[in-house]
Amino acid sequence: MLIIGGGVSGMSCALVLGSARNKVFVTDKKIGIITHQKTAALQEALFNNAYGIPPGTLGSELLRTSLEQLSKTYPHIEQIPNEKVMRIEGCFPNFEVITNKNSYHAKNIVIGVGASNGFAIEGLMPFIEPHQKSLPEKQRVQLRNKDHLVTEGLYVVGTLAGWRSQLAIAAGSGAAVATDILTLWNQGIQTHAHDRVEK
Repeated sequence: MLIIGGGVSGMSCALVLGSARNKVFVTDKKIGIITHQKTAALQEALFNNAYGIPPGTLGSELLRTSLEQLSKTYPHIEQIPNEKVMRIEGCFPNFEVITNKNSYHAKNIVIGVGASNGFAIEGLMPFIEPHQKSLPEKQRVQLRNKDHLVTEGLYVVGTLAGWRSQLAIAAGSGAAVATDILTLWNQGIQTHAHDRVEK
């Protein structure tokens, strides 16, 4: 299982999957995330209106601390920094993700990169369409999907899934896909993952 993108939606997906580590149907799963963040919309963001985030928090700080949170809380999720995805080949259950440095094999992929018109991951271009919830002059794009599913085994989250650029929406999109994947791994039985205070 490979998540592509270290922004809000990708990290949210990784955190929810990480929190399910003790579920029987997750213990044998290998999860990785390519944490490329250079083009993340958060780089210049300032948050005063996001639930649970102190006013004045910078997006660049949130990007940094989310990587730390993932590595400290769920170290079993492999972080792959400083790599950019160039193309995706194959299909479910044998995808190959080729970066500027390596290649990876995955059964399931989550795409969580931005929706700029500079999107250029080979293998995904046939799914590109104009963004449905962005101003036309911004020329943003999205991947054609149905409830985040692009094609079998391939999911899209955040603005690239056609959602508006709001932190809470992007985070919810990533978390929703994580629970879809958990449900898939649980033989189709609906599931989710919550941590709780022990009594």
